[in-house]
Amino acid sequence: MRVHVVSDVHGNSRDLAAAGTGADALLCLGDLVLFLDYADHSRGIFPDLFGAANASALVELRTARRFEEARALGRRLWGELDRTGVSRESVVEGAVRKQYAELFAAFPTPTYATYGNVDIPRLWPEYAAPGTTVLDGQRVEIGGRVFGFVGGGLTTPMRTPYEIGDEEFAAKVEAVGEVDVLCSHIPPDVPELCYDTVARRFERGSAALLHAIRTTRPRYALFGHVHQPLAHRVRIDGTECINVGHFNATGTPYVMEW
Repeated sequence: MRVHVVSDVHGNSRDLAAAGTGADALLCLGDLVLFLDYADHSRGIFPDLFGAANASALVELRTARRFEEARALGRRLWGELDRTGVSRESVVEGAVRKQYAELFAAFPTPTYATYGNVDIPRLWPEYAAPGTTVLDGQRVEIGGRVFGFVGGGLTTPMRTPYEIGDEEFAAKVEAVGEVDVLCSHIPPDVPELCYDTVARRFERGSAALLHAIRTTRPRYALFGHVHQPLAHRVRIDGTECINVGHFNATGTPYVMEW
């Protein structure tokens, strides 16, 4: 059995179309949407609307953890758009829909997917073809192994679209229960898995995921979210905790075989 795993696709539909080649199934751990590319400030919904210079300014403020100034910049730019009579919600949703149409069309059959923190779950049913199974707080058997999926992220100052509270997230982890492979968008709350060496900040990891790993001991815990982690792989008791990589940048899936 061979399974390919991707996360943090962020608009890379070209490489996504080949991500399942040679695999029996593809797993996607979320963040399909590209709102702002921290490596190339000309790519994404934000620079398309407000230009690369404003995108660079926003990235600089966020990287410096000057979140209130970043929000003030965003409010000013969105306010200028509002004064043109254009609804920001309709503009953003239209751009997201365009990306989703391309990305979901690139998924092979079968694909098993969950949401990332920048995704908009309510739109997924419109684009997921019959060969794509969307799972969140749910489990599925693939090749004789049980995979559990927990989507979304935890609340942060970034205020991305699919952030939820710790209790709600923990309830989804509990609903998954004992599995062979625990799949999530965000990592367990382990410092070396949560620290982004380029953004120079800790992303939020989940204490509930860490507790589940320690108590149910899956063979693997797979996740993404942190694009340039201090450590890509950490062993906790008998569980291999693996960041499957920033697919937008690498275009290469993580491979599992058994």
